[in-house]
Amino acid sequence: MKIEKPLKYCLYARKSSEADERQALSIDSQITEMTRLAQKEGIPIVETIRESKSAKASGVRQGYRQLMTGLVEERFNAILTWAPDRLSRNAGDLGKIVDLMDQQLLVKIRTHGQSFHNTPDEKFLLMILCSQAKLENDNRAKNVKRGLRTKCEMGIRPGCVPLGYKLVRSANFKEPSRIVLDEERAPFIKKLFQYVGESGMSGKQAWEYITDEGLVTKNDKPITASMAYRILRKHFYYGSFEYPKGSGNWYDGNYEPIIDKELFDKVQTNLKTVEKSKWGRKQFHFSKLMRCGSCGSAICGTEHVNRHGKLYTYYRCTKTGQNFRCKEKYIREEKLIITLSEILDSTKDQHFRLNQRLEQDLARINRFRTSEPISLKEYLEGTLKHGSAKEKSDLIRCLEGKLTLTNGTAQYQA
Repeated sequence: MKIEKPLKYCLYARKSSEADERQALSIDSQITEMTRLAQKEGIPIVETIRESKSAKASGVRQGYRQLMTGLVEERFNAILTWAPDRLSRNAGDLGKIVDLMDQQLLVKIRTHGQSFHNTPDEKFLLMILCSQAKLENDNRAKNVKRGLRTKCEMGIRPGCVPLGYKLVRSANFKEPSRIVLDEERAPFIKKLFQYVGESGMSGKQAWEYITDEGLVTKNDKPITASMAYRILRKHFYYGSFEYPKGSGNWYDGNYEPIIDKELFDKVQTNLKTVEKSKWGRKQFHFSKLMRCGSCGSAICGTEHVNRHGKLYTYYRCTKTGQNFRCKEKYIREEKLIITLSEILDSTKDQHFRLNQRLEQDLARINRFRTSEPISLKEYLEGTLKHGSAKEKSDLIRCLEGKLTLTNGTAQYQA
C-alpha cells in the first residue's frame, strides 16, 4: 500500500510591475487572500515567496527559481498561489512545473478557485490556462507594436519629446497627444544649429555660447557638451524621425520643425570638417593658472569666430562649482596678456625669485641686441604671447600668489 506524503505548501505571490498586469492583485493582497483560504481549509504553509517580476520571459525570475529549488530539495511539495498565470506566462517555465508534477515532486497546485493534481486531465487544464496567458501576452505585444506603428504614421513619435518641444496631453483619451514648440527653449535650439551651420563654430564653441546665453534642460540645469552634440545630430528638429532607432523606418512628423533640412545638412557637414580641423588646435596655457573670483570654479579657454570669420581666444568660468549660473565675464587673451604683464612688472620687487629671473632673462636677451634694448614690458608680453607652455607657467608661478578672473579682468592677491 502506497503511503502518501503529507502536503507542505509554499505560498507564491507575484505581481508584475509592467502595465499589462495592473489589474492583478498586489502581492500583499494575494498573500492576505491565500492565507485566509489556507486557514479556512487547514492548508499548512511552510514557506512564502514574494516576487515583483514579469513572467513573460523564461528563466529570469529569481523567486521562481527559488520555488523550483524548494520543490527539488523537497522542502515543500505543493504550491499555493492566486491563479495559474502567477506561476507562468511562458512555455519554458510551464514545462518545468509539469515535469516536476510527473516526477511526483510537485503533488498539488492550489489556486483561489481550483486545484490541480498530477492527473492527465488536470495537468492538461493547467497547461491550457497558462498557455492562454501566454497567448494574451503575445497578442498584447502585437497590438502594442501595431499601435506604435499607427502612431508613427500619424506623425507622432512614441516616447519623450526632445528638448525644445512639449507634449500636450489630450483631454479626450480618444484623441492623440500633440507635440508643440517649447517657446522658452526652441529659439535656443535654433541658434545652436545656426552657430554651427551658419557661423562655422565647432560643436563645443556653440555649446559654450548657448549655455552662456541661458539654455537649460527641463530641470533647469545647463546642458552638457555631449547633450549639445546629440541635439545637433537629431533629425527630429527638421520634422523627421526614425522609429525604432536603427530600424531604417522613417516618418514625417506632424509638429512644427525648429529648423529646415538644409540647415541640418550644413550642420552635419560642419561638424565633420570643423571638428577635425579645430579640435585640439589651441592650447589654452592660462586656464590652469587662474580661478574664478566669483564662484571659485576653474577657468577654461575657448575660441570664438565672429561674423567676419576672425578667430578670438577667450577665458571664462567653467561654472562647475555650486553656482552653475555664475555670471563672471569673459576676458580676451590679448587683454589678459597685457594685464598679466602689468601685474608681473608691478610686483616683481616683492618676489626675489621673479625679480632675479626677469633680470637674468633681460640681460641675456639684450646682450646680443645691436639696436635699442628690449623693455621689461615688451619681454613680458612677448613671453606670455609667444613663449612655450612651460615658459608661461614658470613665469606666472613665480608670483607665489593667487590669480583670479574677477569682473572680467585678471586680479592678483599675494
